[in-house]
Amino acid sequence: MLRNGWRPHPFRQYLLKVHSRCNLACDYCYVYTLADQSWRSRPMVMTPELVAIAAERIAEHAAAHDVHSVKLILHGGEPLLAGHAYLREIVETVRGKAGLDLRVDAAVQTNAVLLNEDTLRSFSDLDLTVGVSLDGSRRANDRNRRFANGRSSYDLVSDALGLLLTPEFRHLYNGLLCTVDLANDPIETYESLLQFRPPAIDFLIPHGTWESPPPGRFPDSPKTPYADWLTAIFDRWYGQSGETVVRLFQEIMNVLMGGSSASEAIGLTPSTVVVIETDGTIEQTDSLKVVGQGAPGTGLNIVDHPFDAALEYPGMVARQLGWDALDDTCKACRFGRVCGAGLYPHRYRPGSGFRNPSVYCPDLYRLIEHIHSRLVSDLRRATR
Repeated sequence: MLRNGWRPHPFRQYLLKVHSRCNLACDYCYVYTLADQSWRSRPMVMTPELVAIAAERIAEHAAAHDVHSVKLILHGGEPLLAGHAYLREIVETVRGKAGLDLRVDAAVQTNAVLLNEDTLRSFSDLDLTVGVSLDGSRRANDRNRRFANGRSSYDLVSDALGLLLTPEFRHLYNGLLCTVDLANDPIETYESLLQFRPPAIDFLIPHGTWESPPPGRFPDSPKTPYADWLTAIFDRWYGQSGETVVRLFQEIMNVLMGGSSASEAIGLTPSTVVVIETDGTIEQTDSLKVVGQGAPGTGLNIVDHPFDAALEYPGMVARQLGWDALDDTCKACRFGRVCGAGLYPHRYRPGSGFRNPSVYCPDLYRLIEHIHSRLVSDLRRATR
């Protein structure tokens, strides 16, 4: 491929695993409850020495590829366990190594139970935006997102979101991440999230593969429980201008209208995300932990290898090939270029690897078909 002129897309999003442990025990967590258990042997916190090396490697990679803007995502585990002072040090270190020619936009994804005014003031100084995980109402959230002793996390998250909604911190509020649970009512879930006035909502379908299907998804069944759940919300959301952005729906609409997707879960846009674990290992997308022990691994680390080495790792290449990475079933599908076979880990099947449709194939088809029908109907009405 390289001899024939193909070139990889440089990394533009760096997901730093600053803390490998968590203060919640969410029962669907892909880090702690699924097949890959590598977190057990990793240090709890990324050391300042490794942070400095990561910063140098990011600046090196950007300079080599004439990239002038990247995104730094502080992740975990739960990143706030590292303390806001250390998170500040991490961002300042990466920006310091970047210099004046490279802009580093920083964000943190958190369960928010430790989010307080001091932390938000520190984040405000850095212009570090905050994404919060919440699964809906108290009842919905407490089905899965609890402390290890079973205690609810809802009130702490609600209080933190109240702080984010104040004029002093509203500019930091990046949105909500909600994992779909079929046992929760979709409209109740959506409207419960709206109470916190999020600028955007990401609905995440549970991670699974053909070998280990997600809850309620039976691979040989034509039923579409996840599409049914999501289309109910789409119909509630669609046309409510200014209410919020639902990224999954927005990306599907973008691709249907001829645009590109900013999400790995939809479309054929090459992935430019790379993960750095607390021990400095370079990994592929975190959700590959659903596949098996070591599945996200590349055999590379930031001490010994530049990020260019990761660009040629087969798994990284596959997530940049777009159409050429799809199997014949997806290429023959009416919505193959819209769906893009869904999220890469969800395609995995023993024996054929990742060259398969998503385990969510019927759901994705049904959801895209529903959104397509609504758009076509409105366009026809508008042009009469």
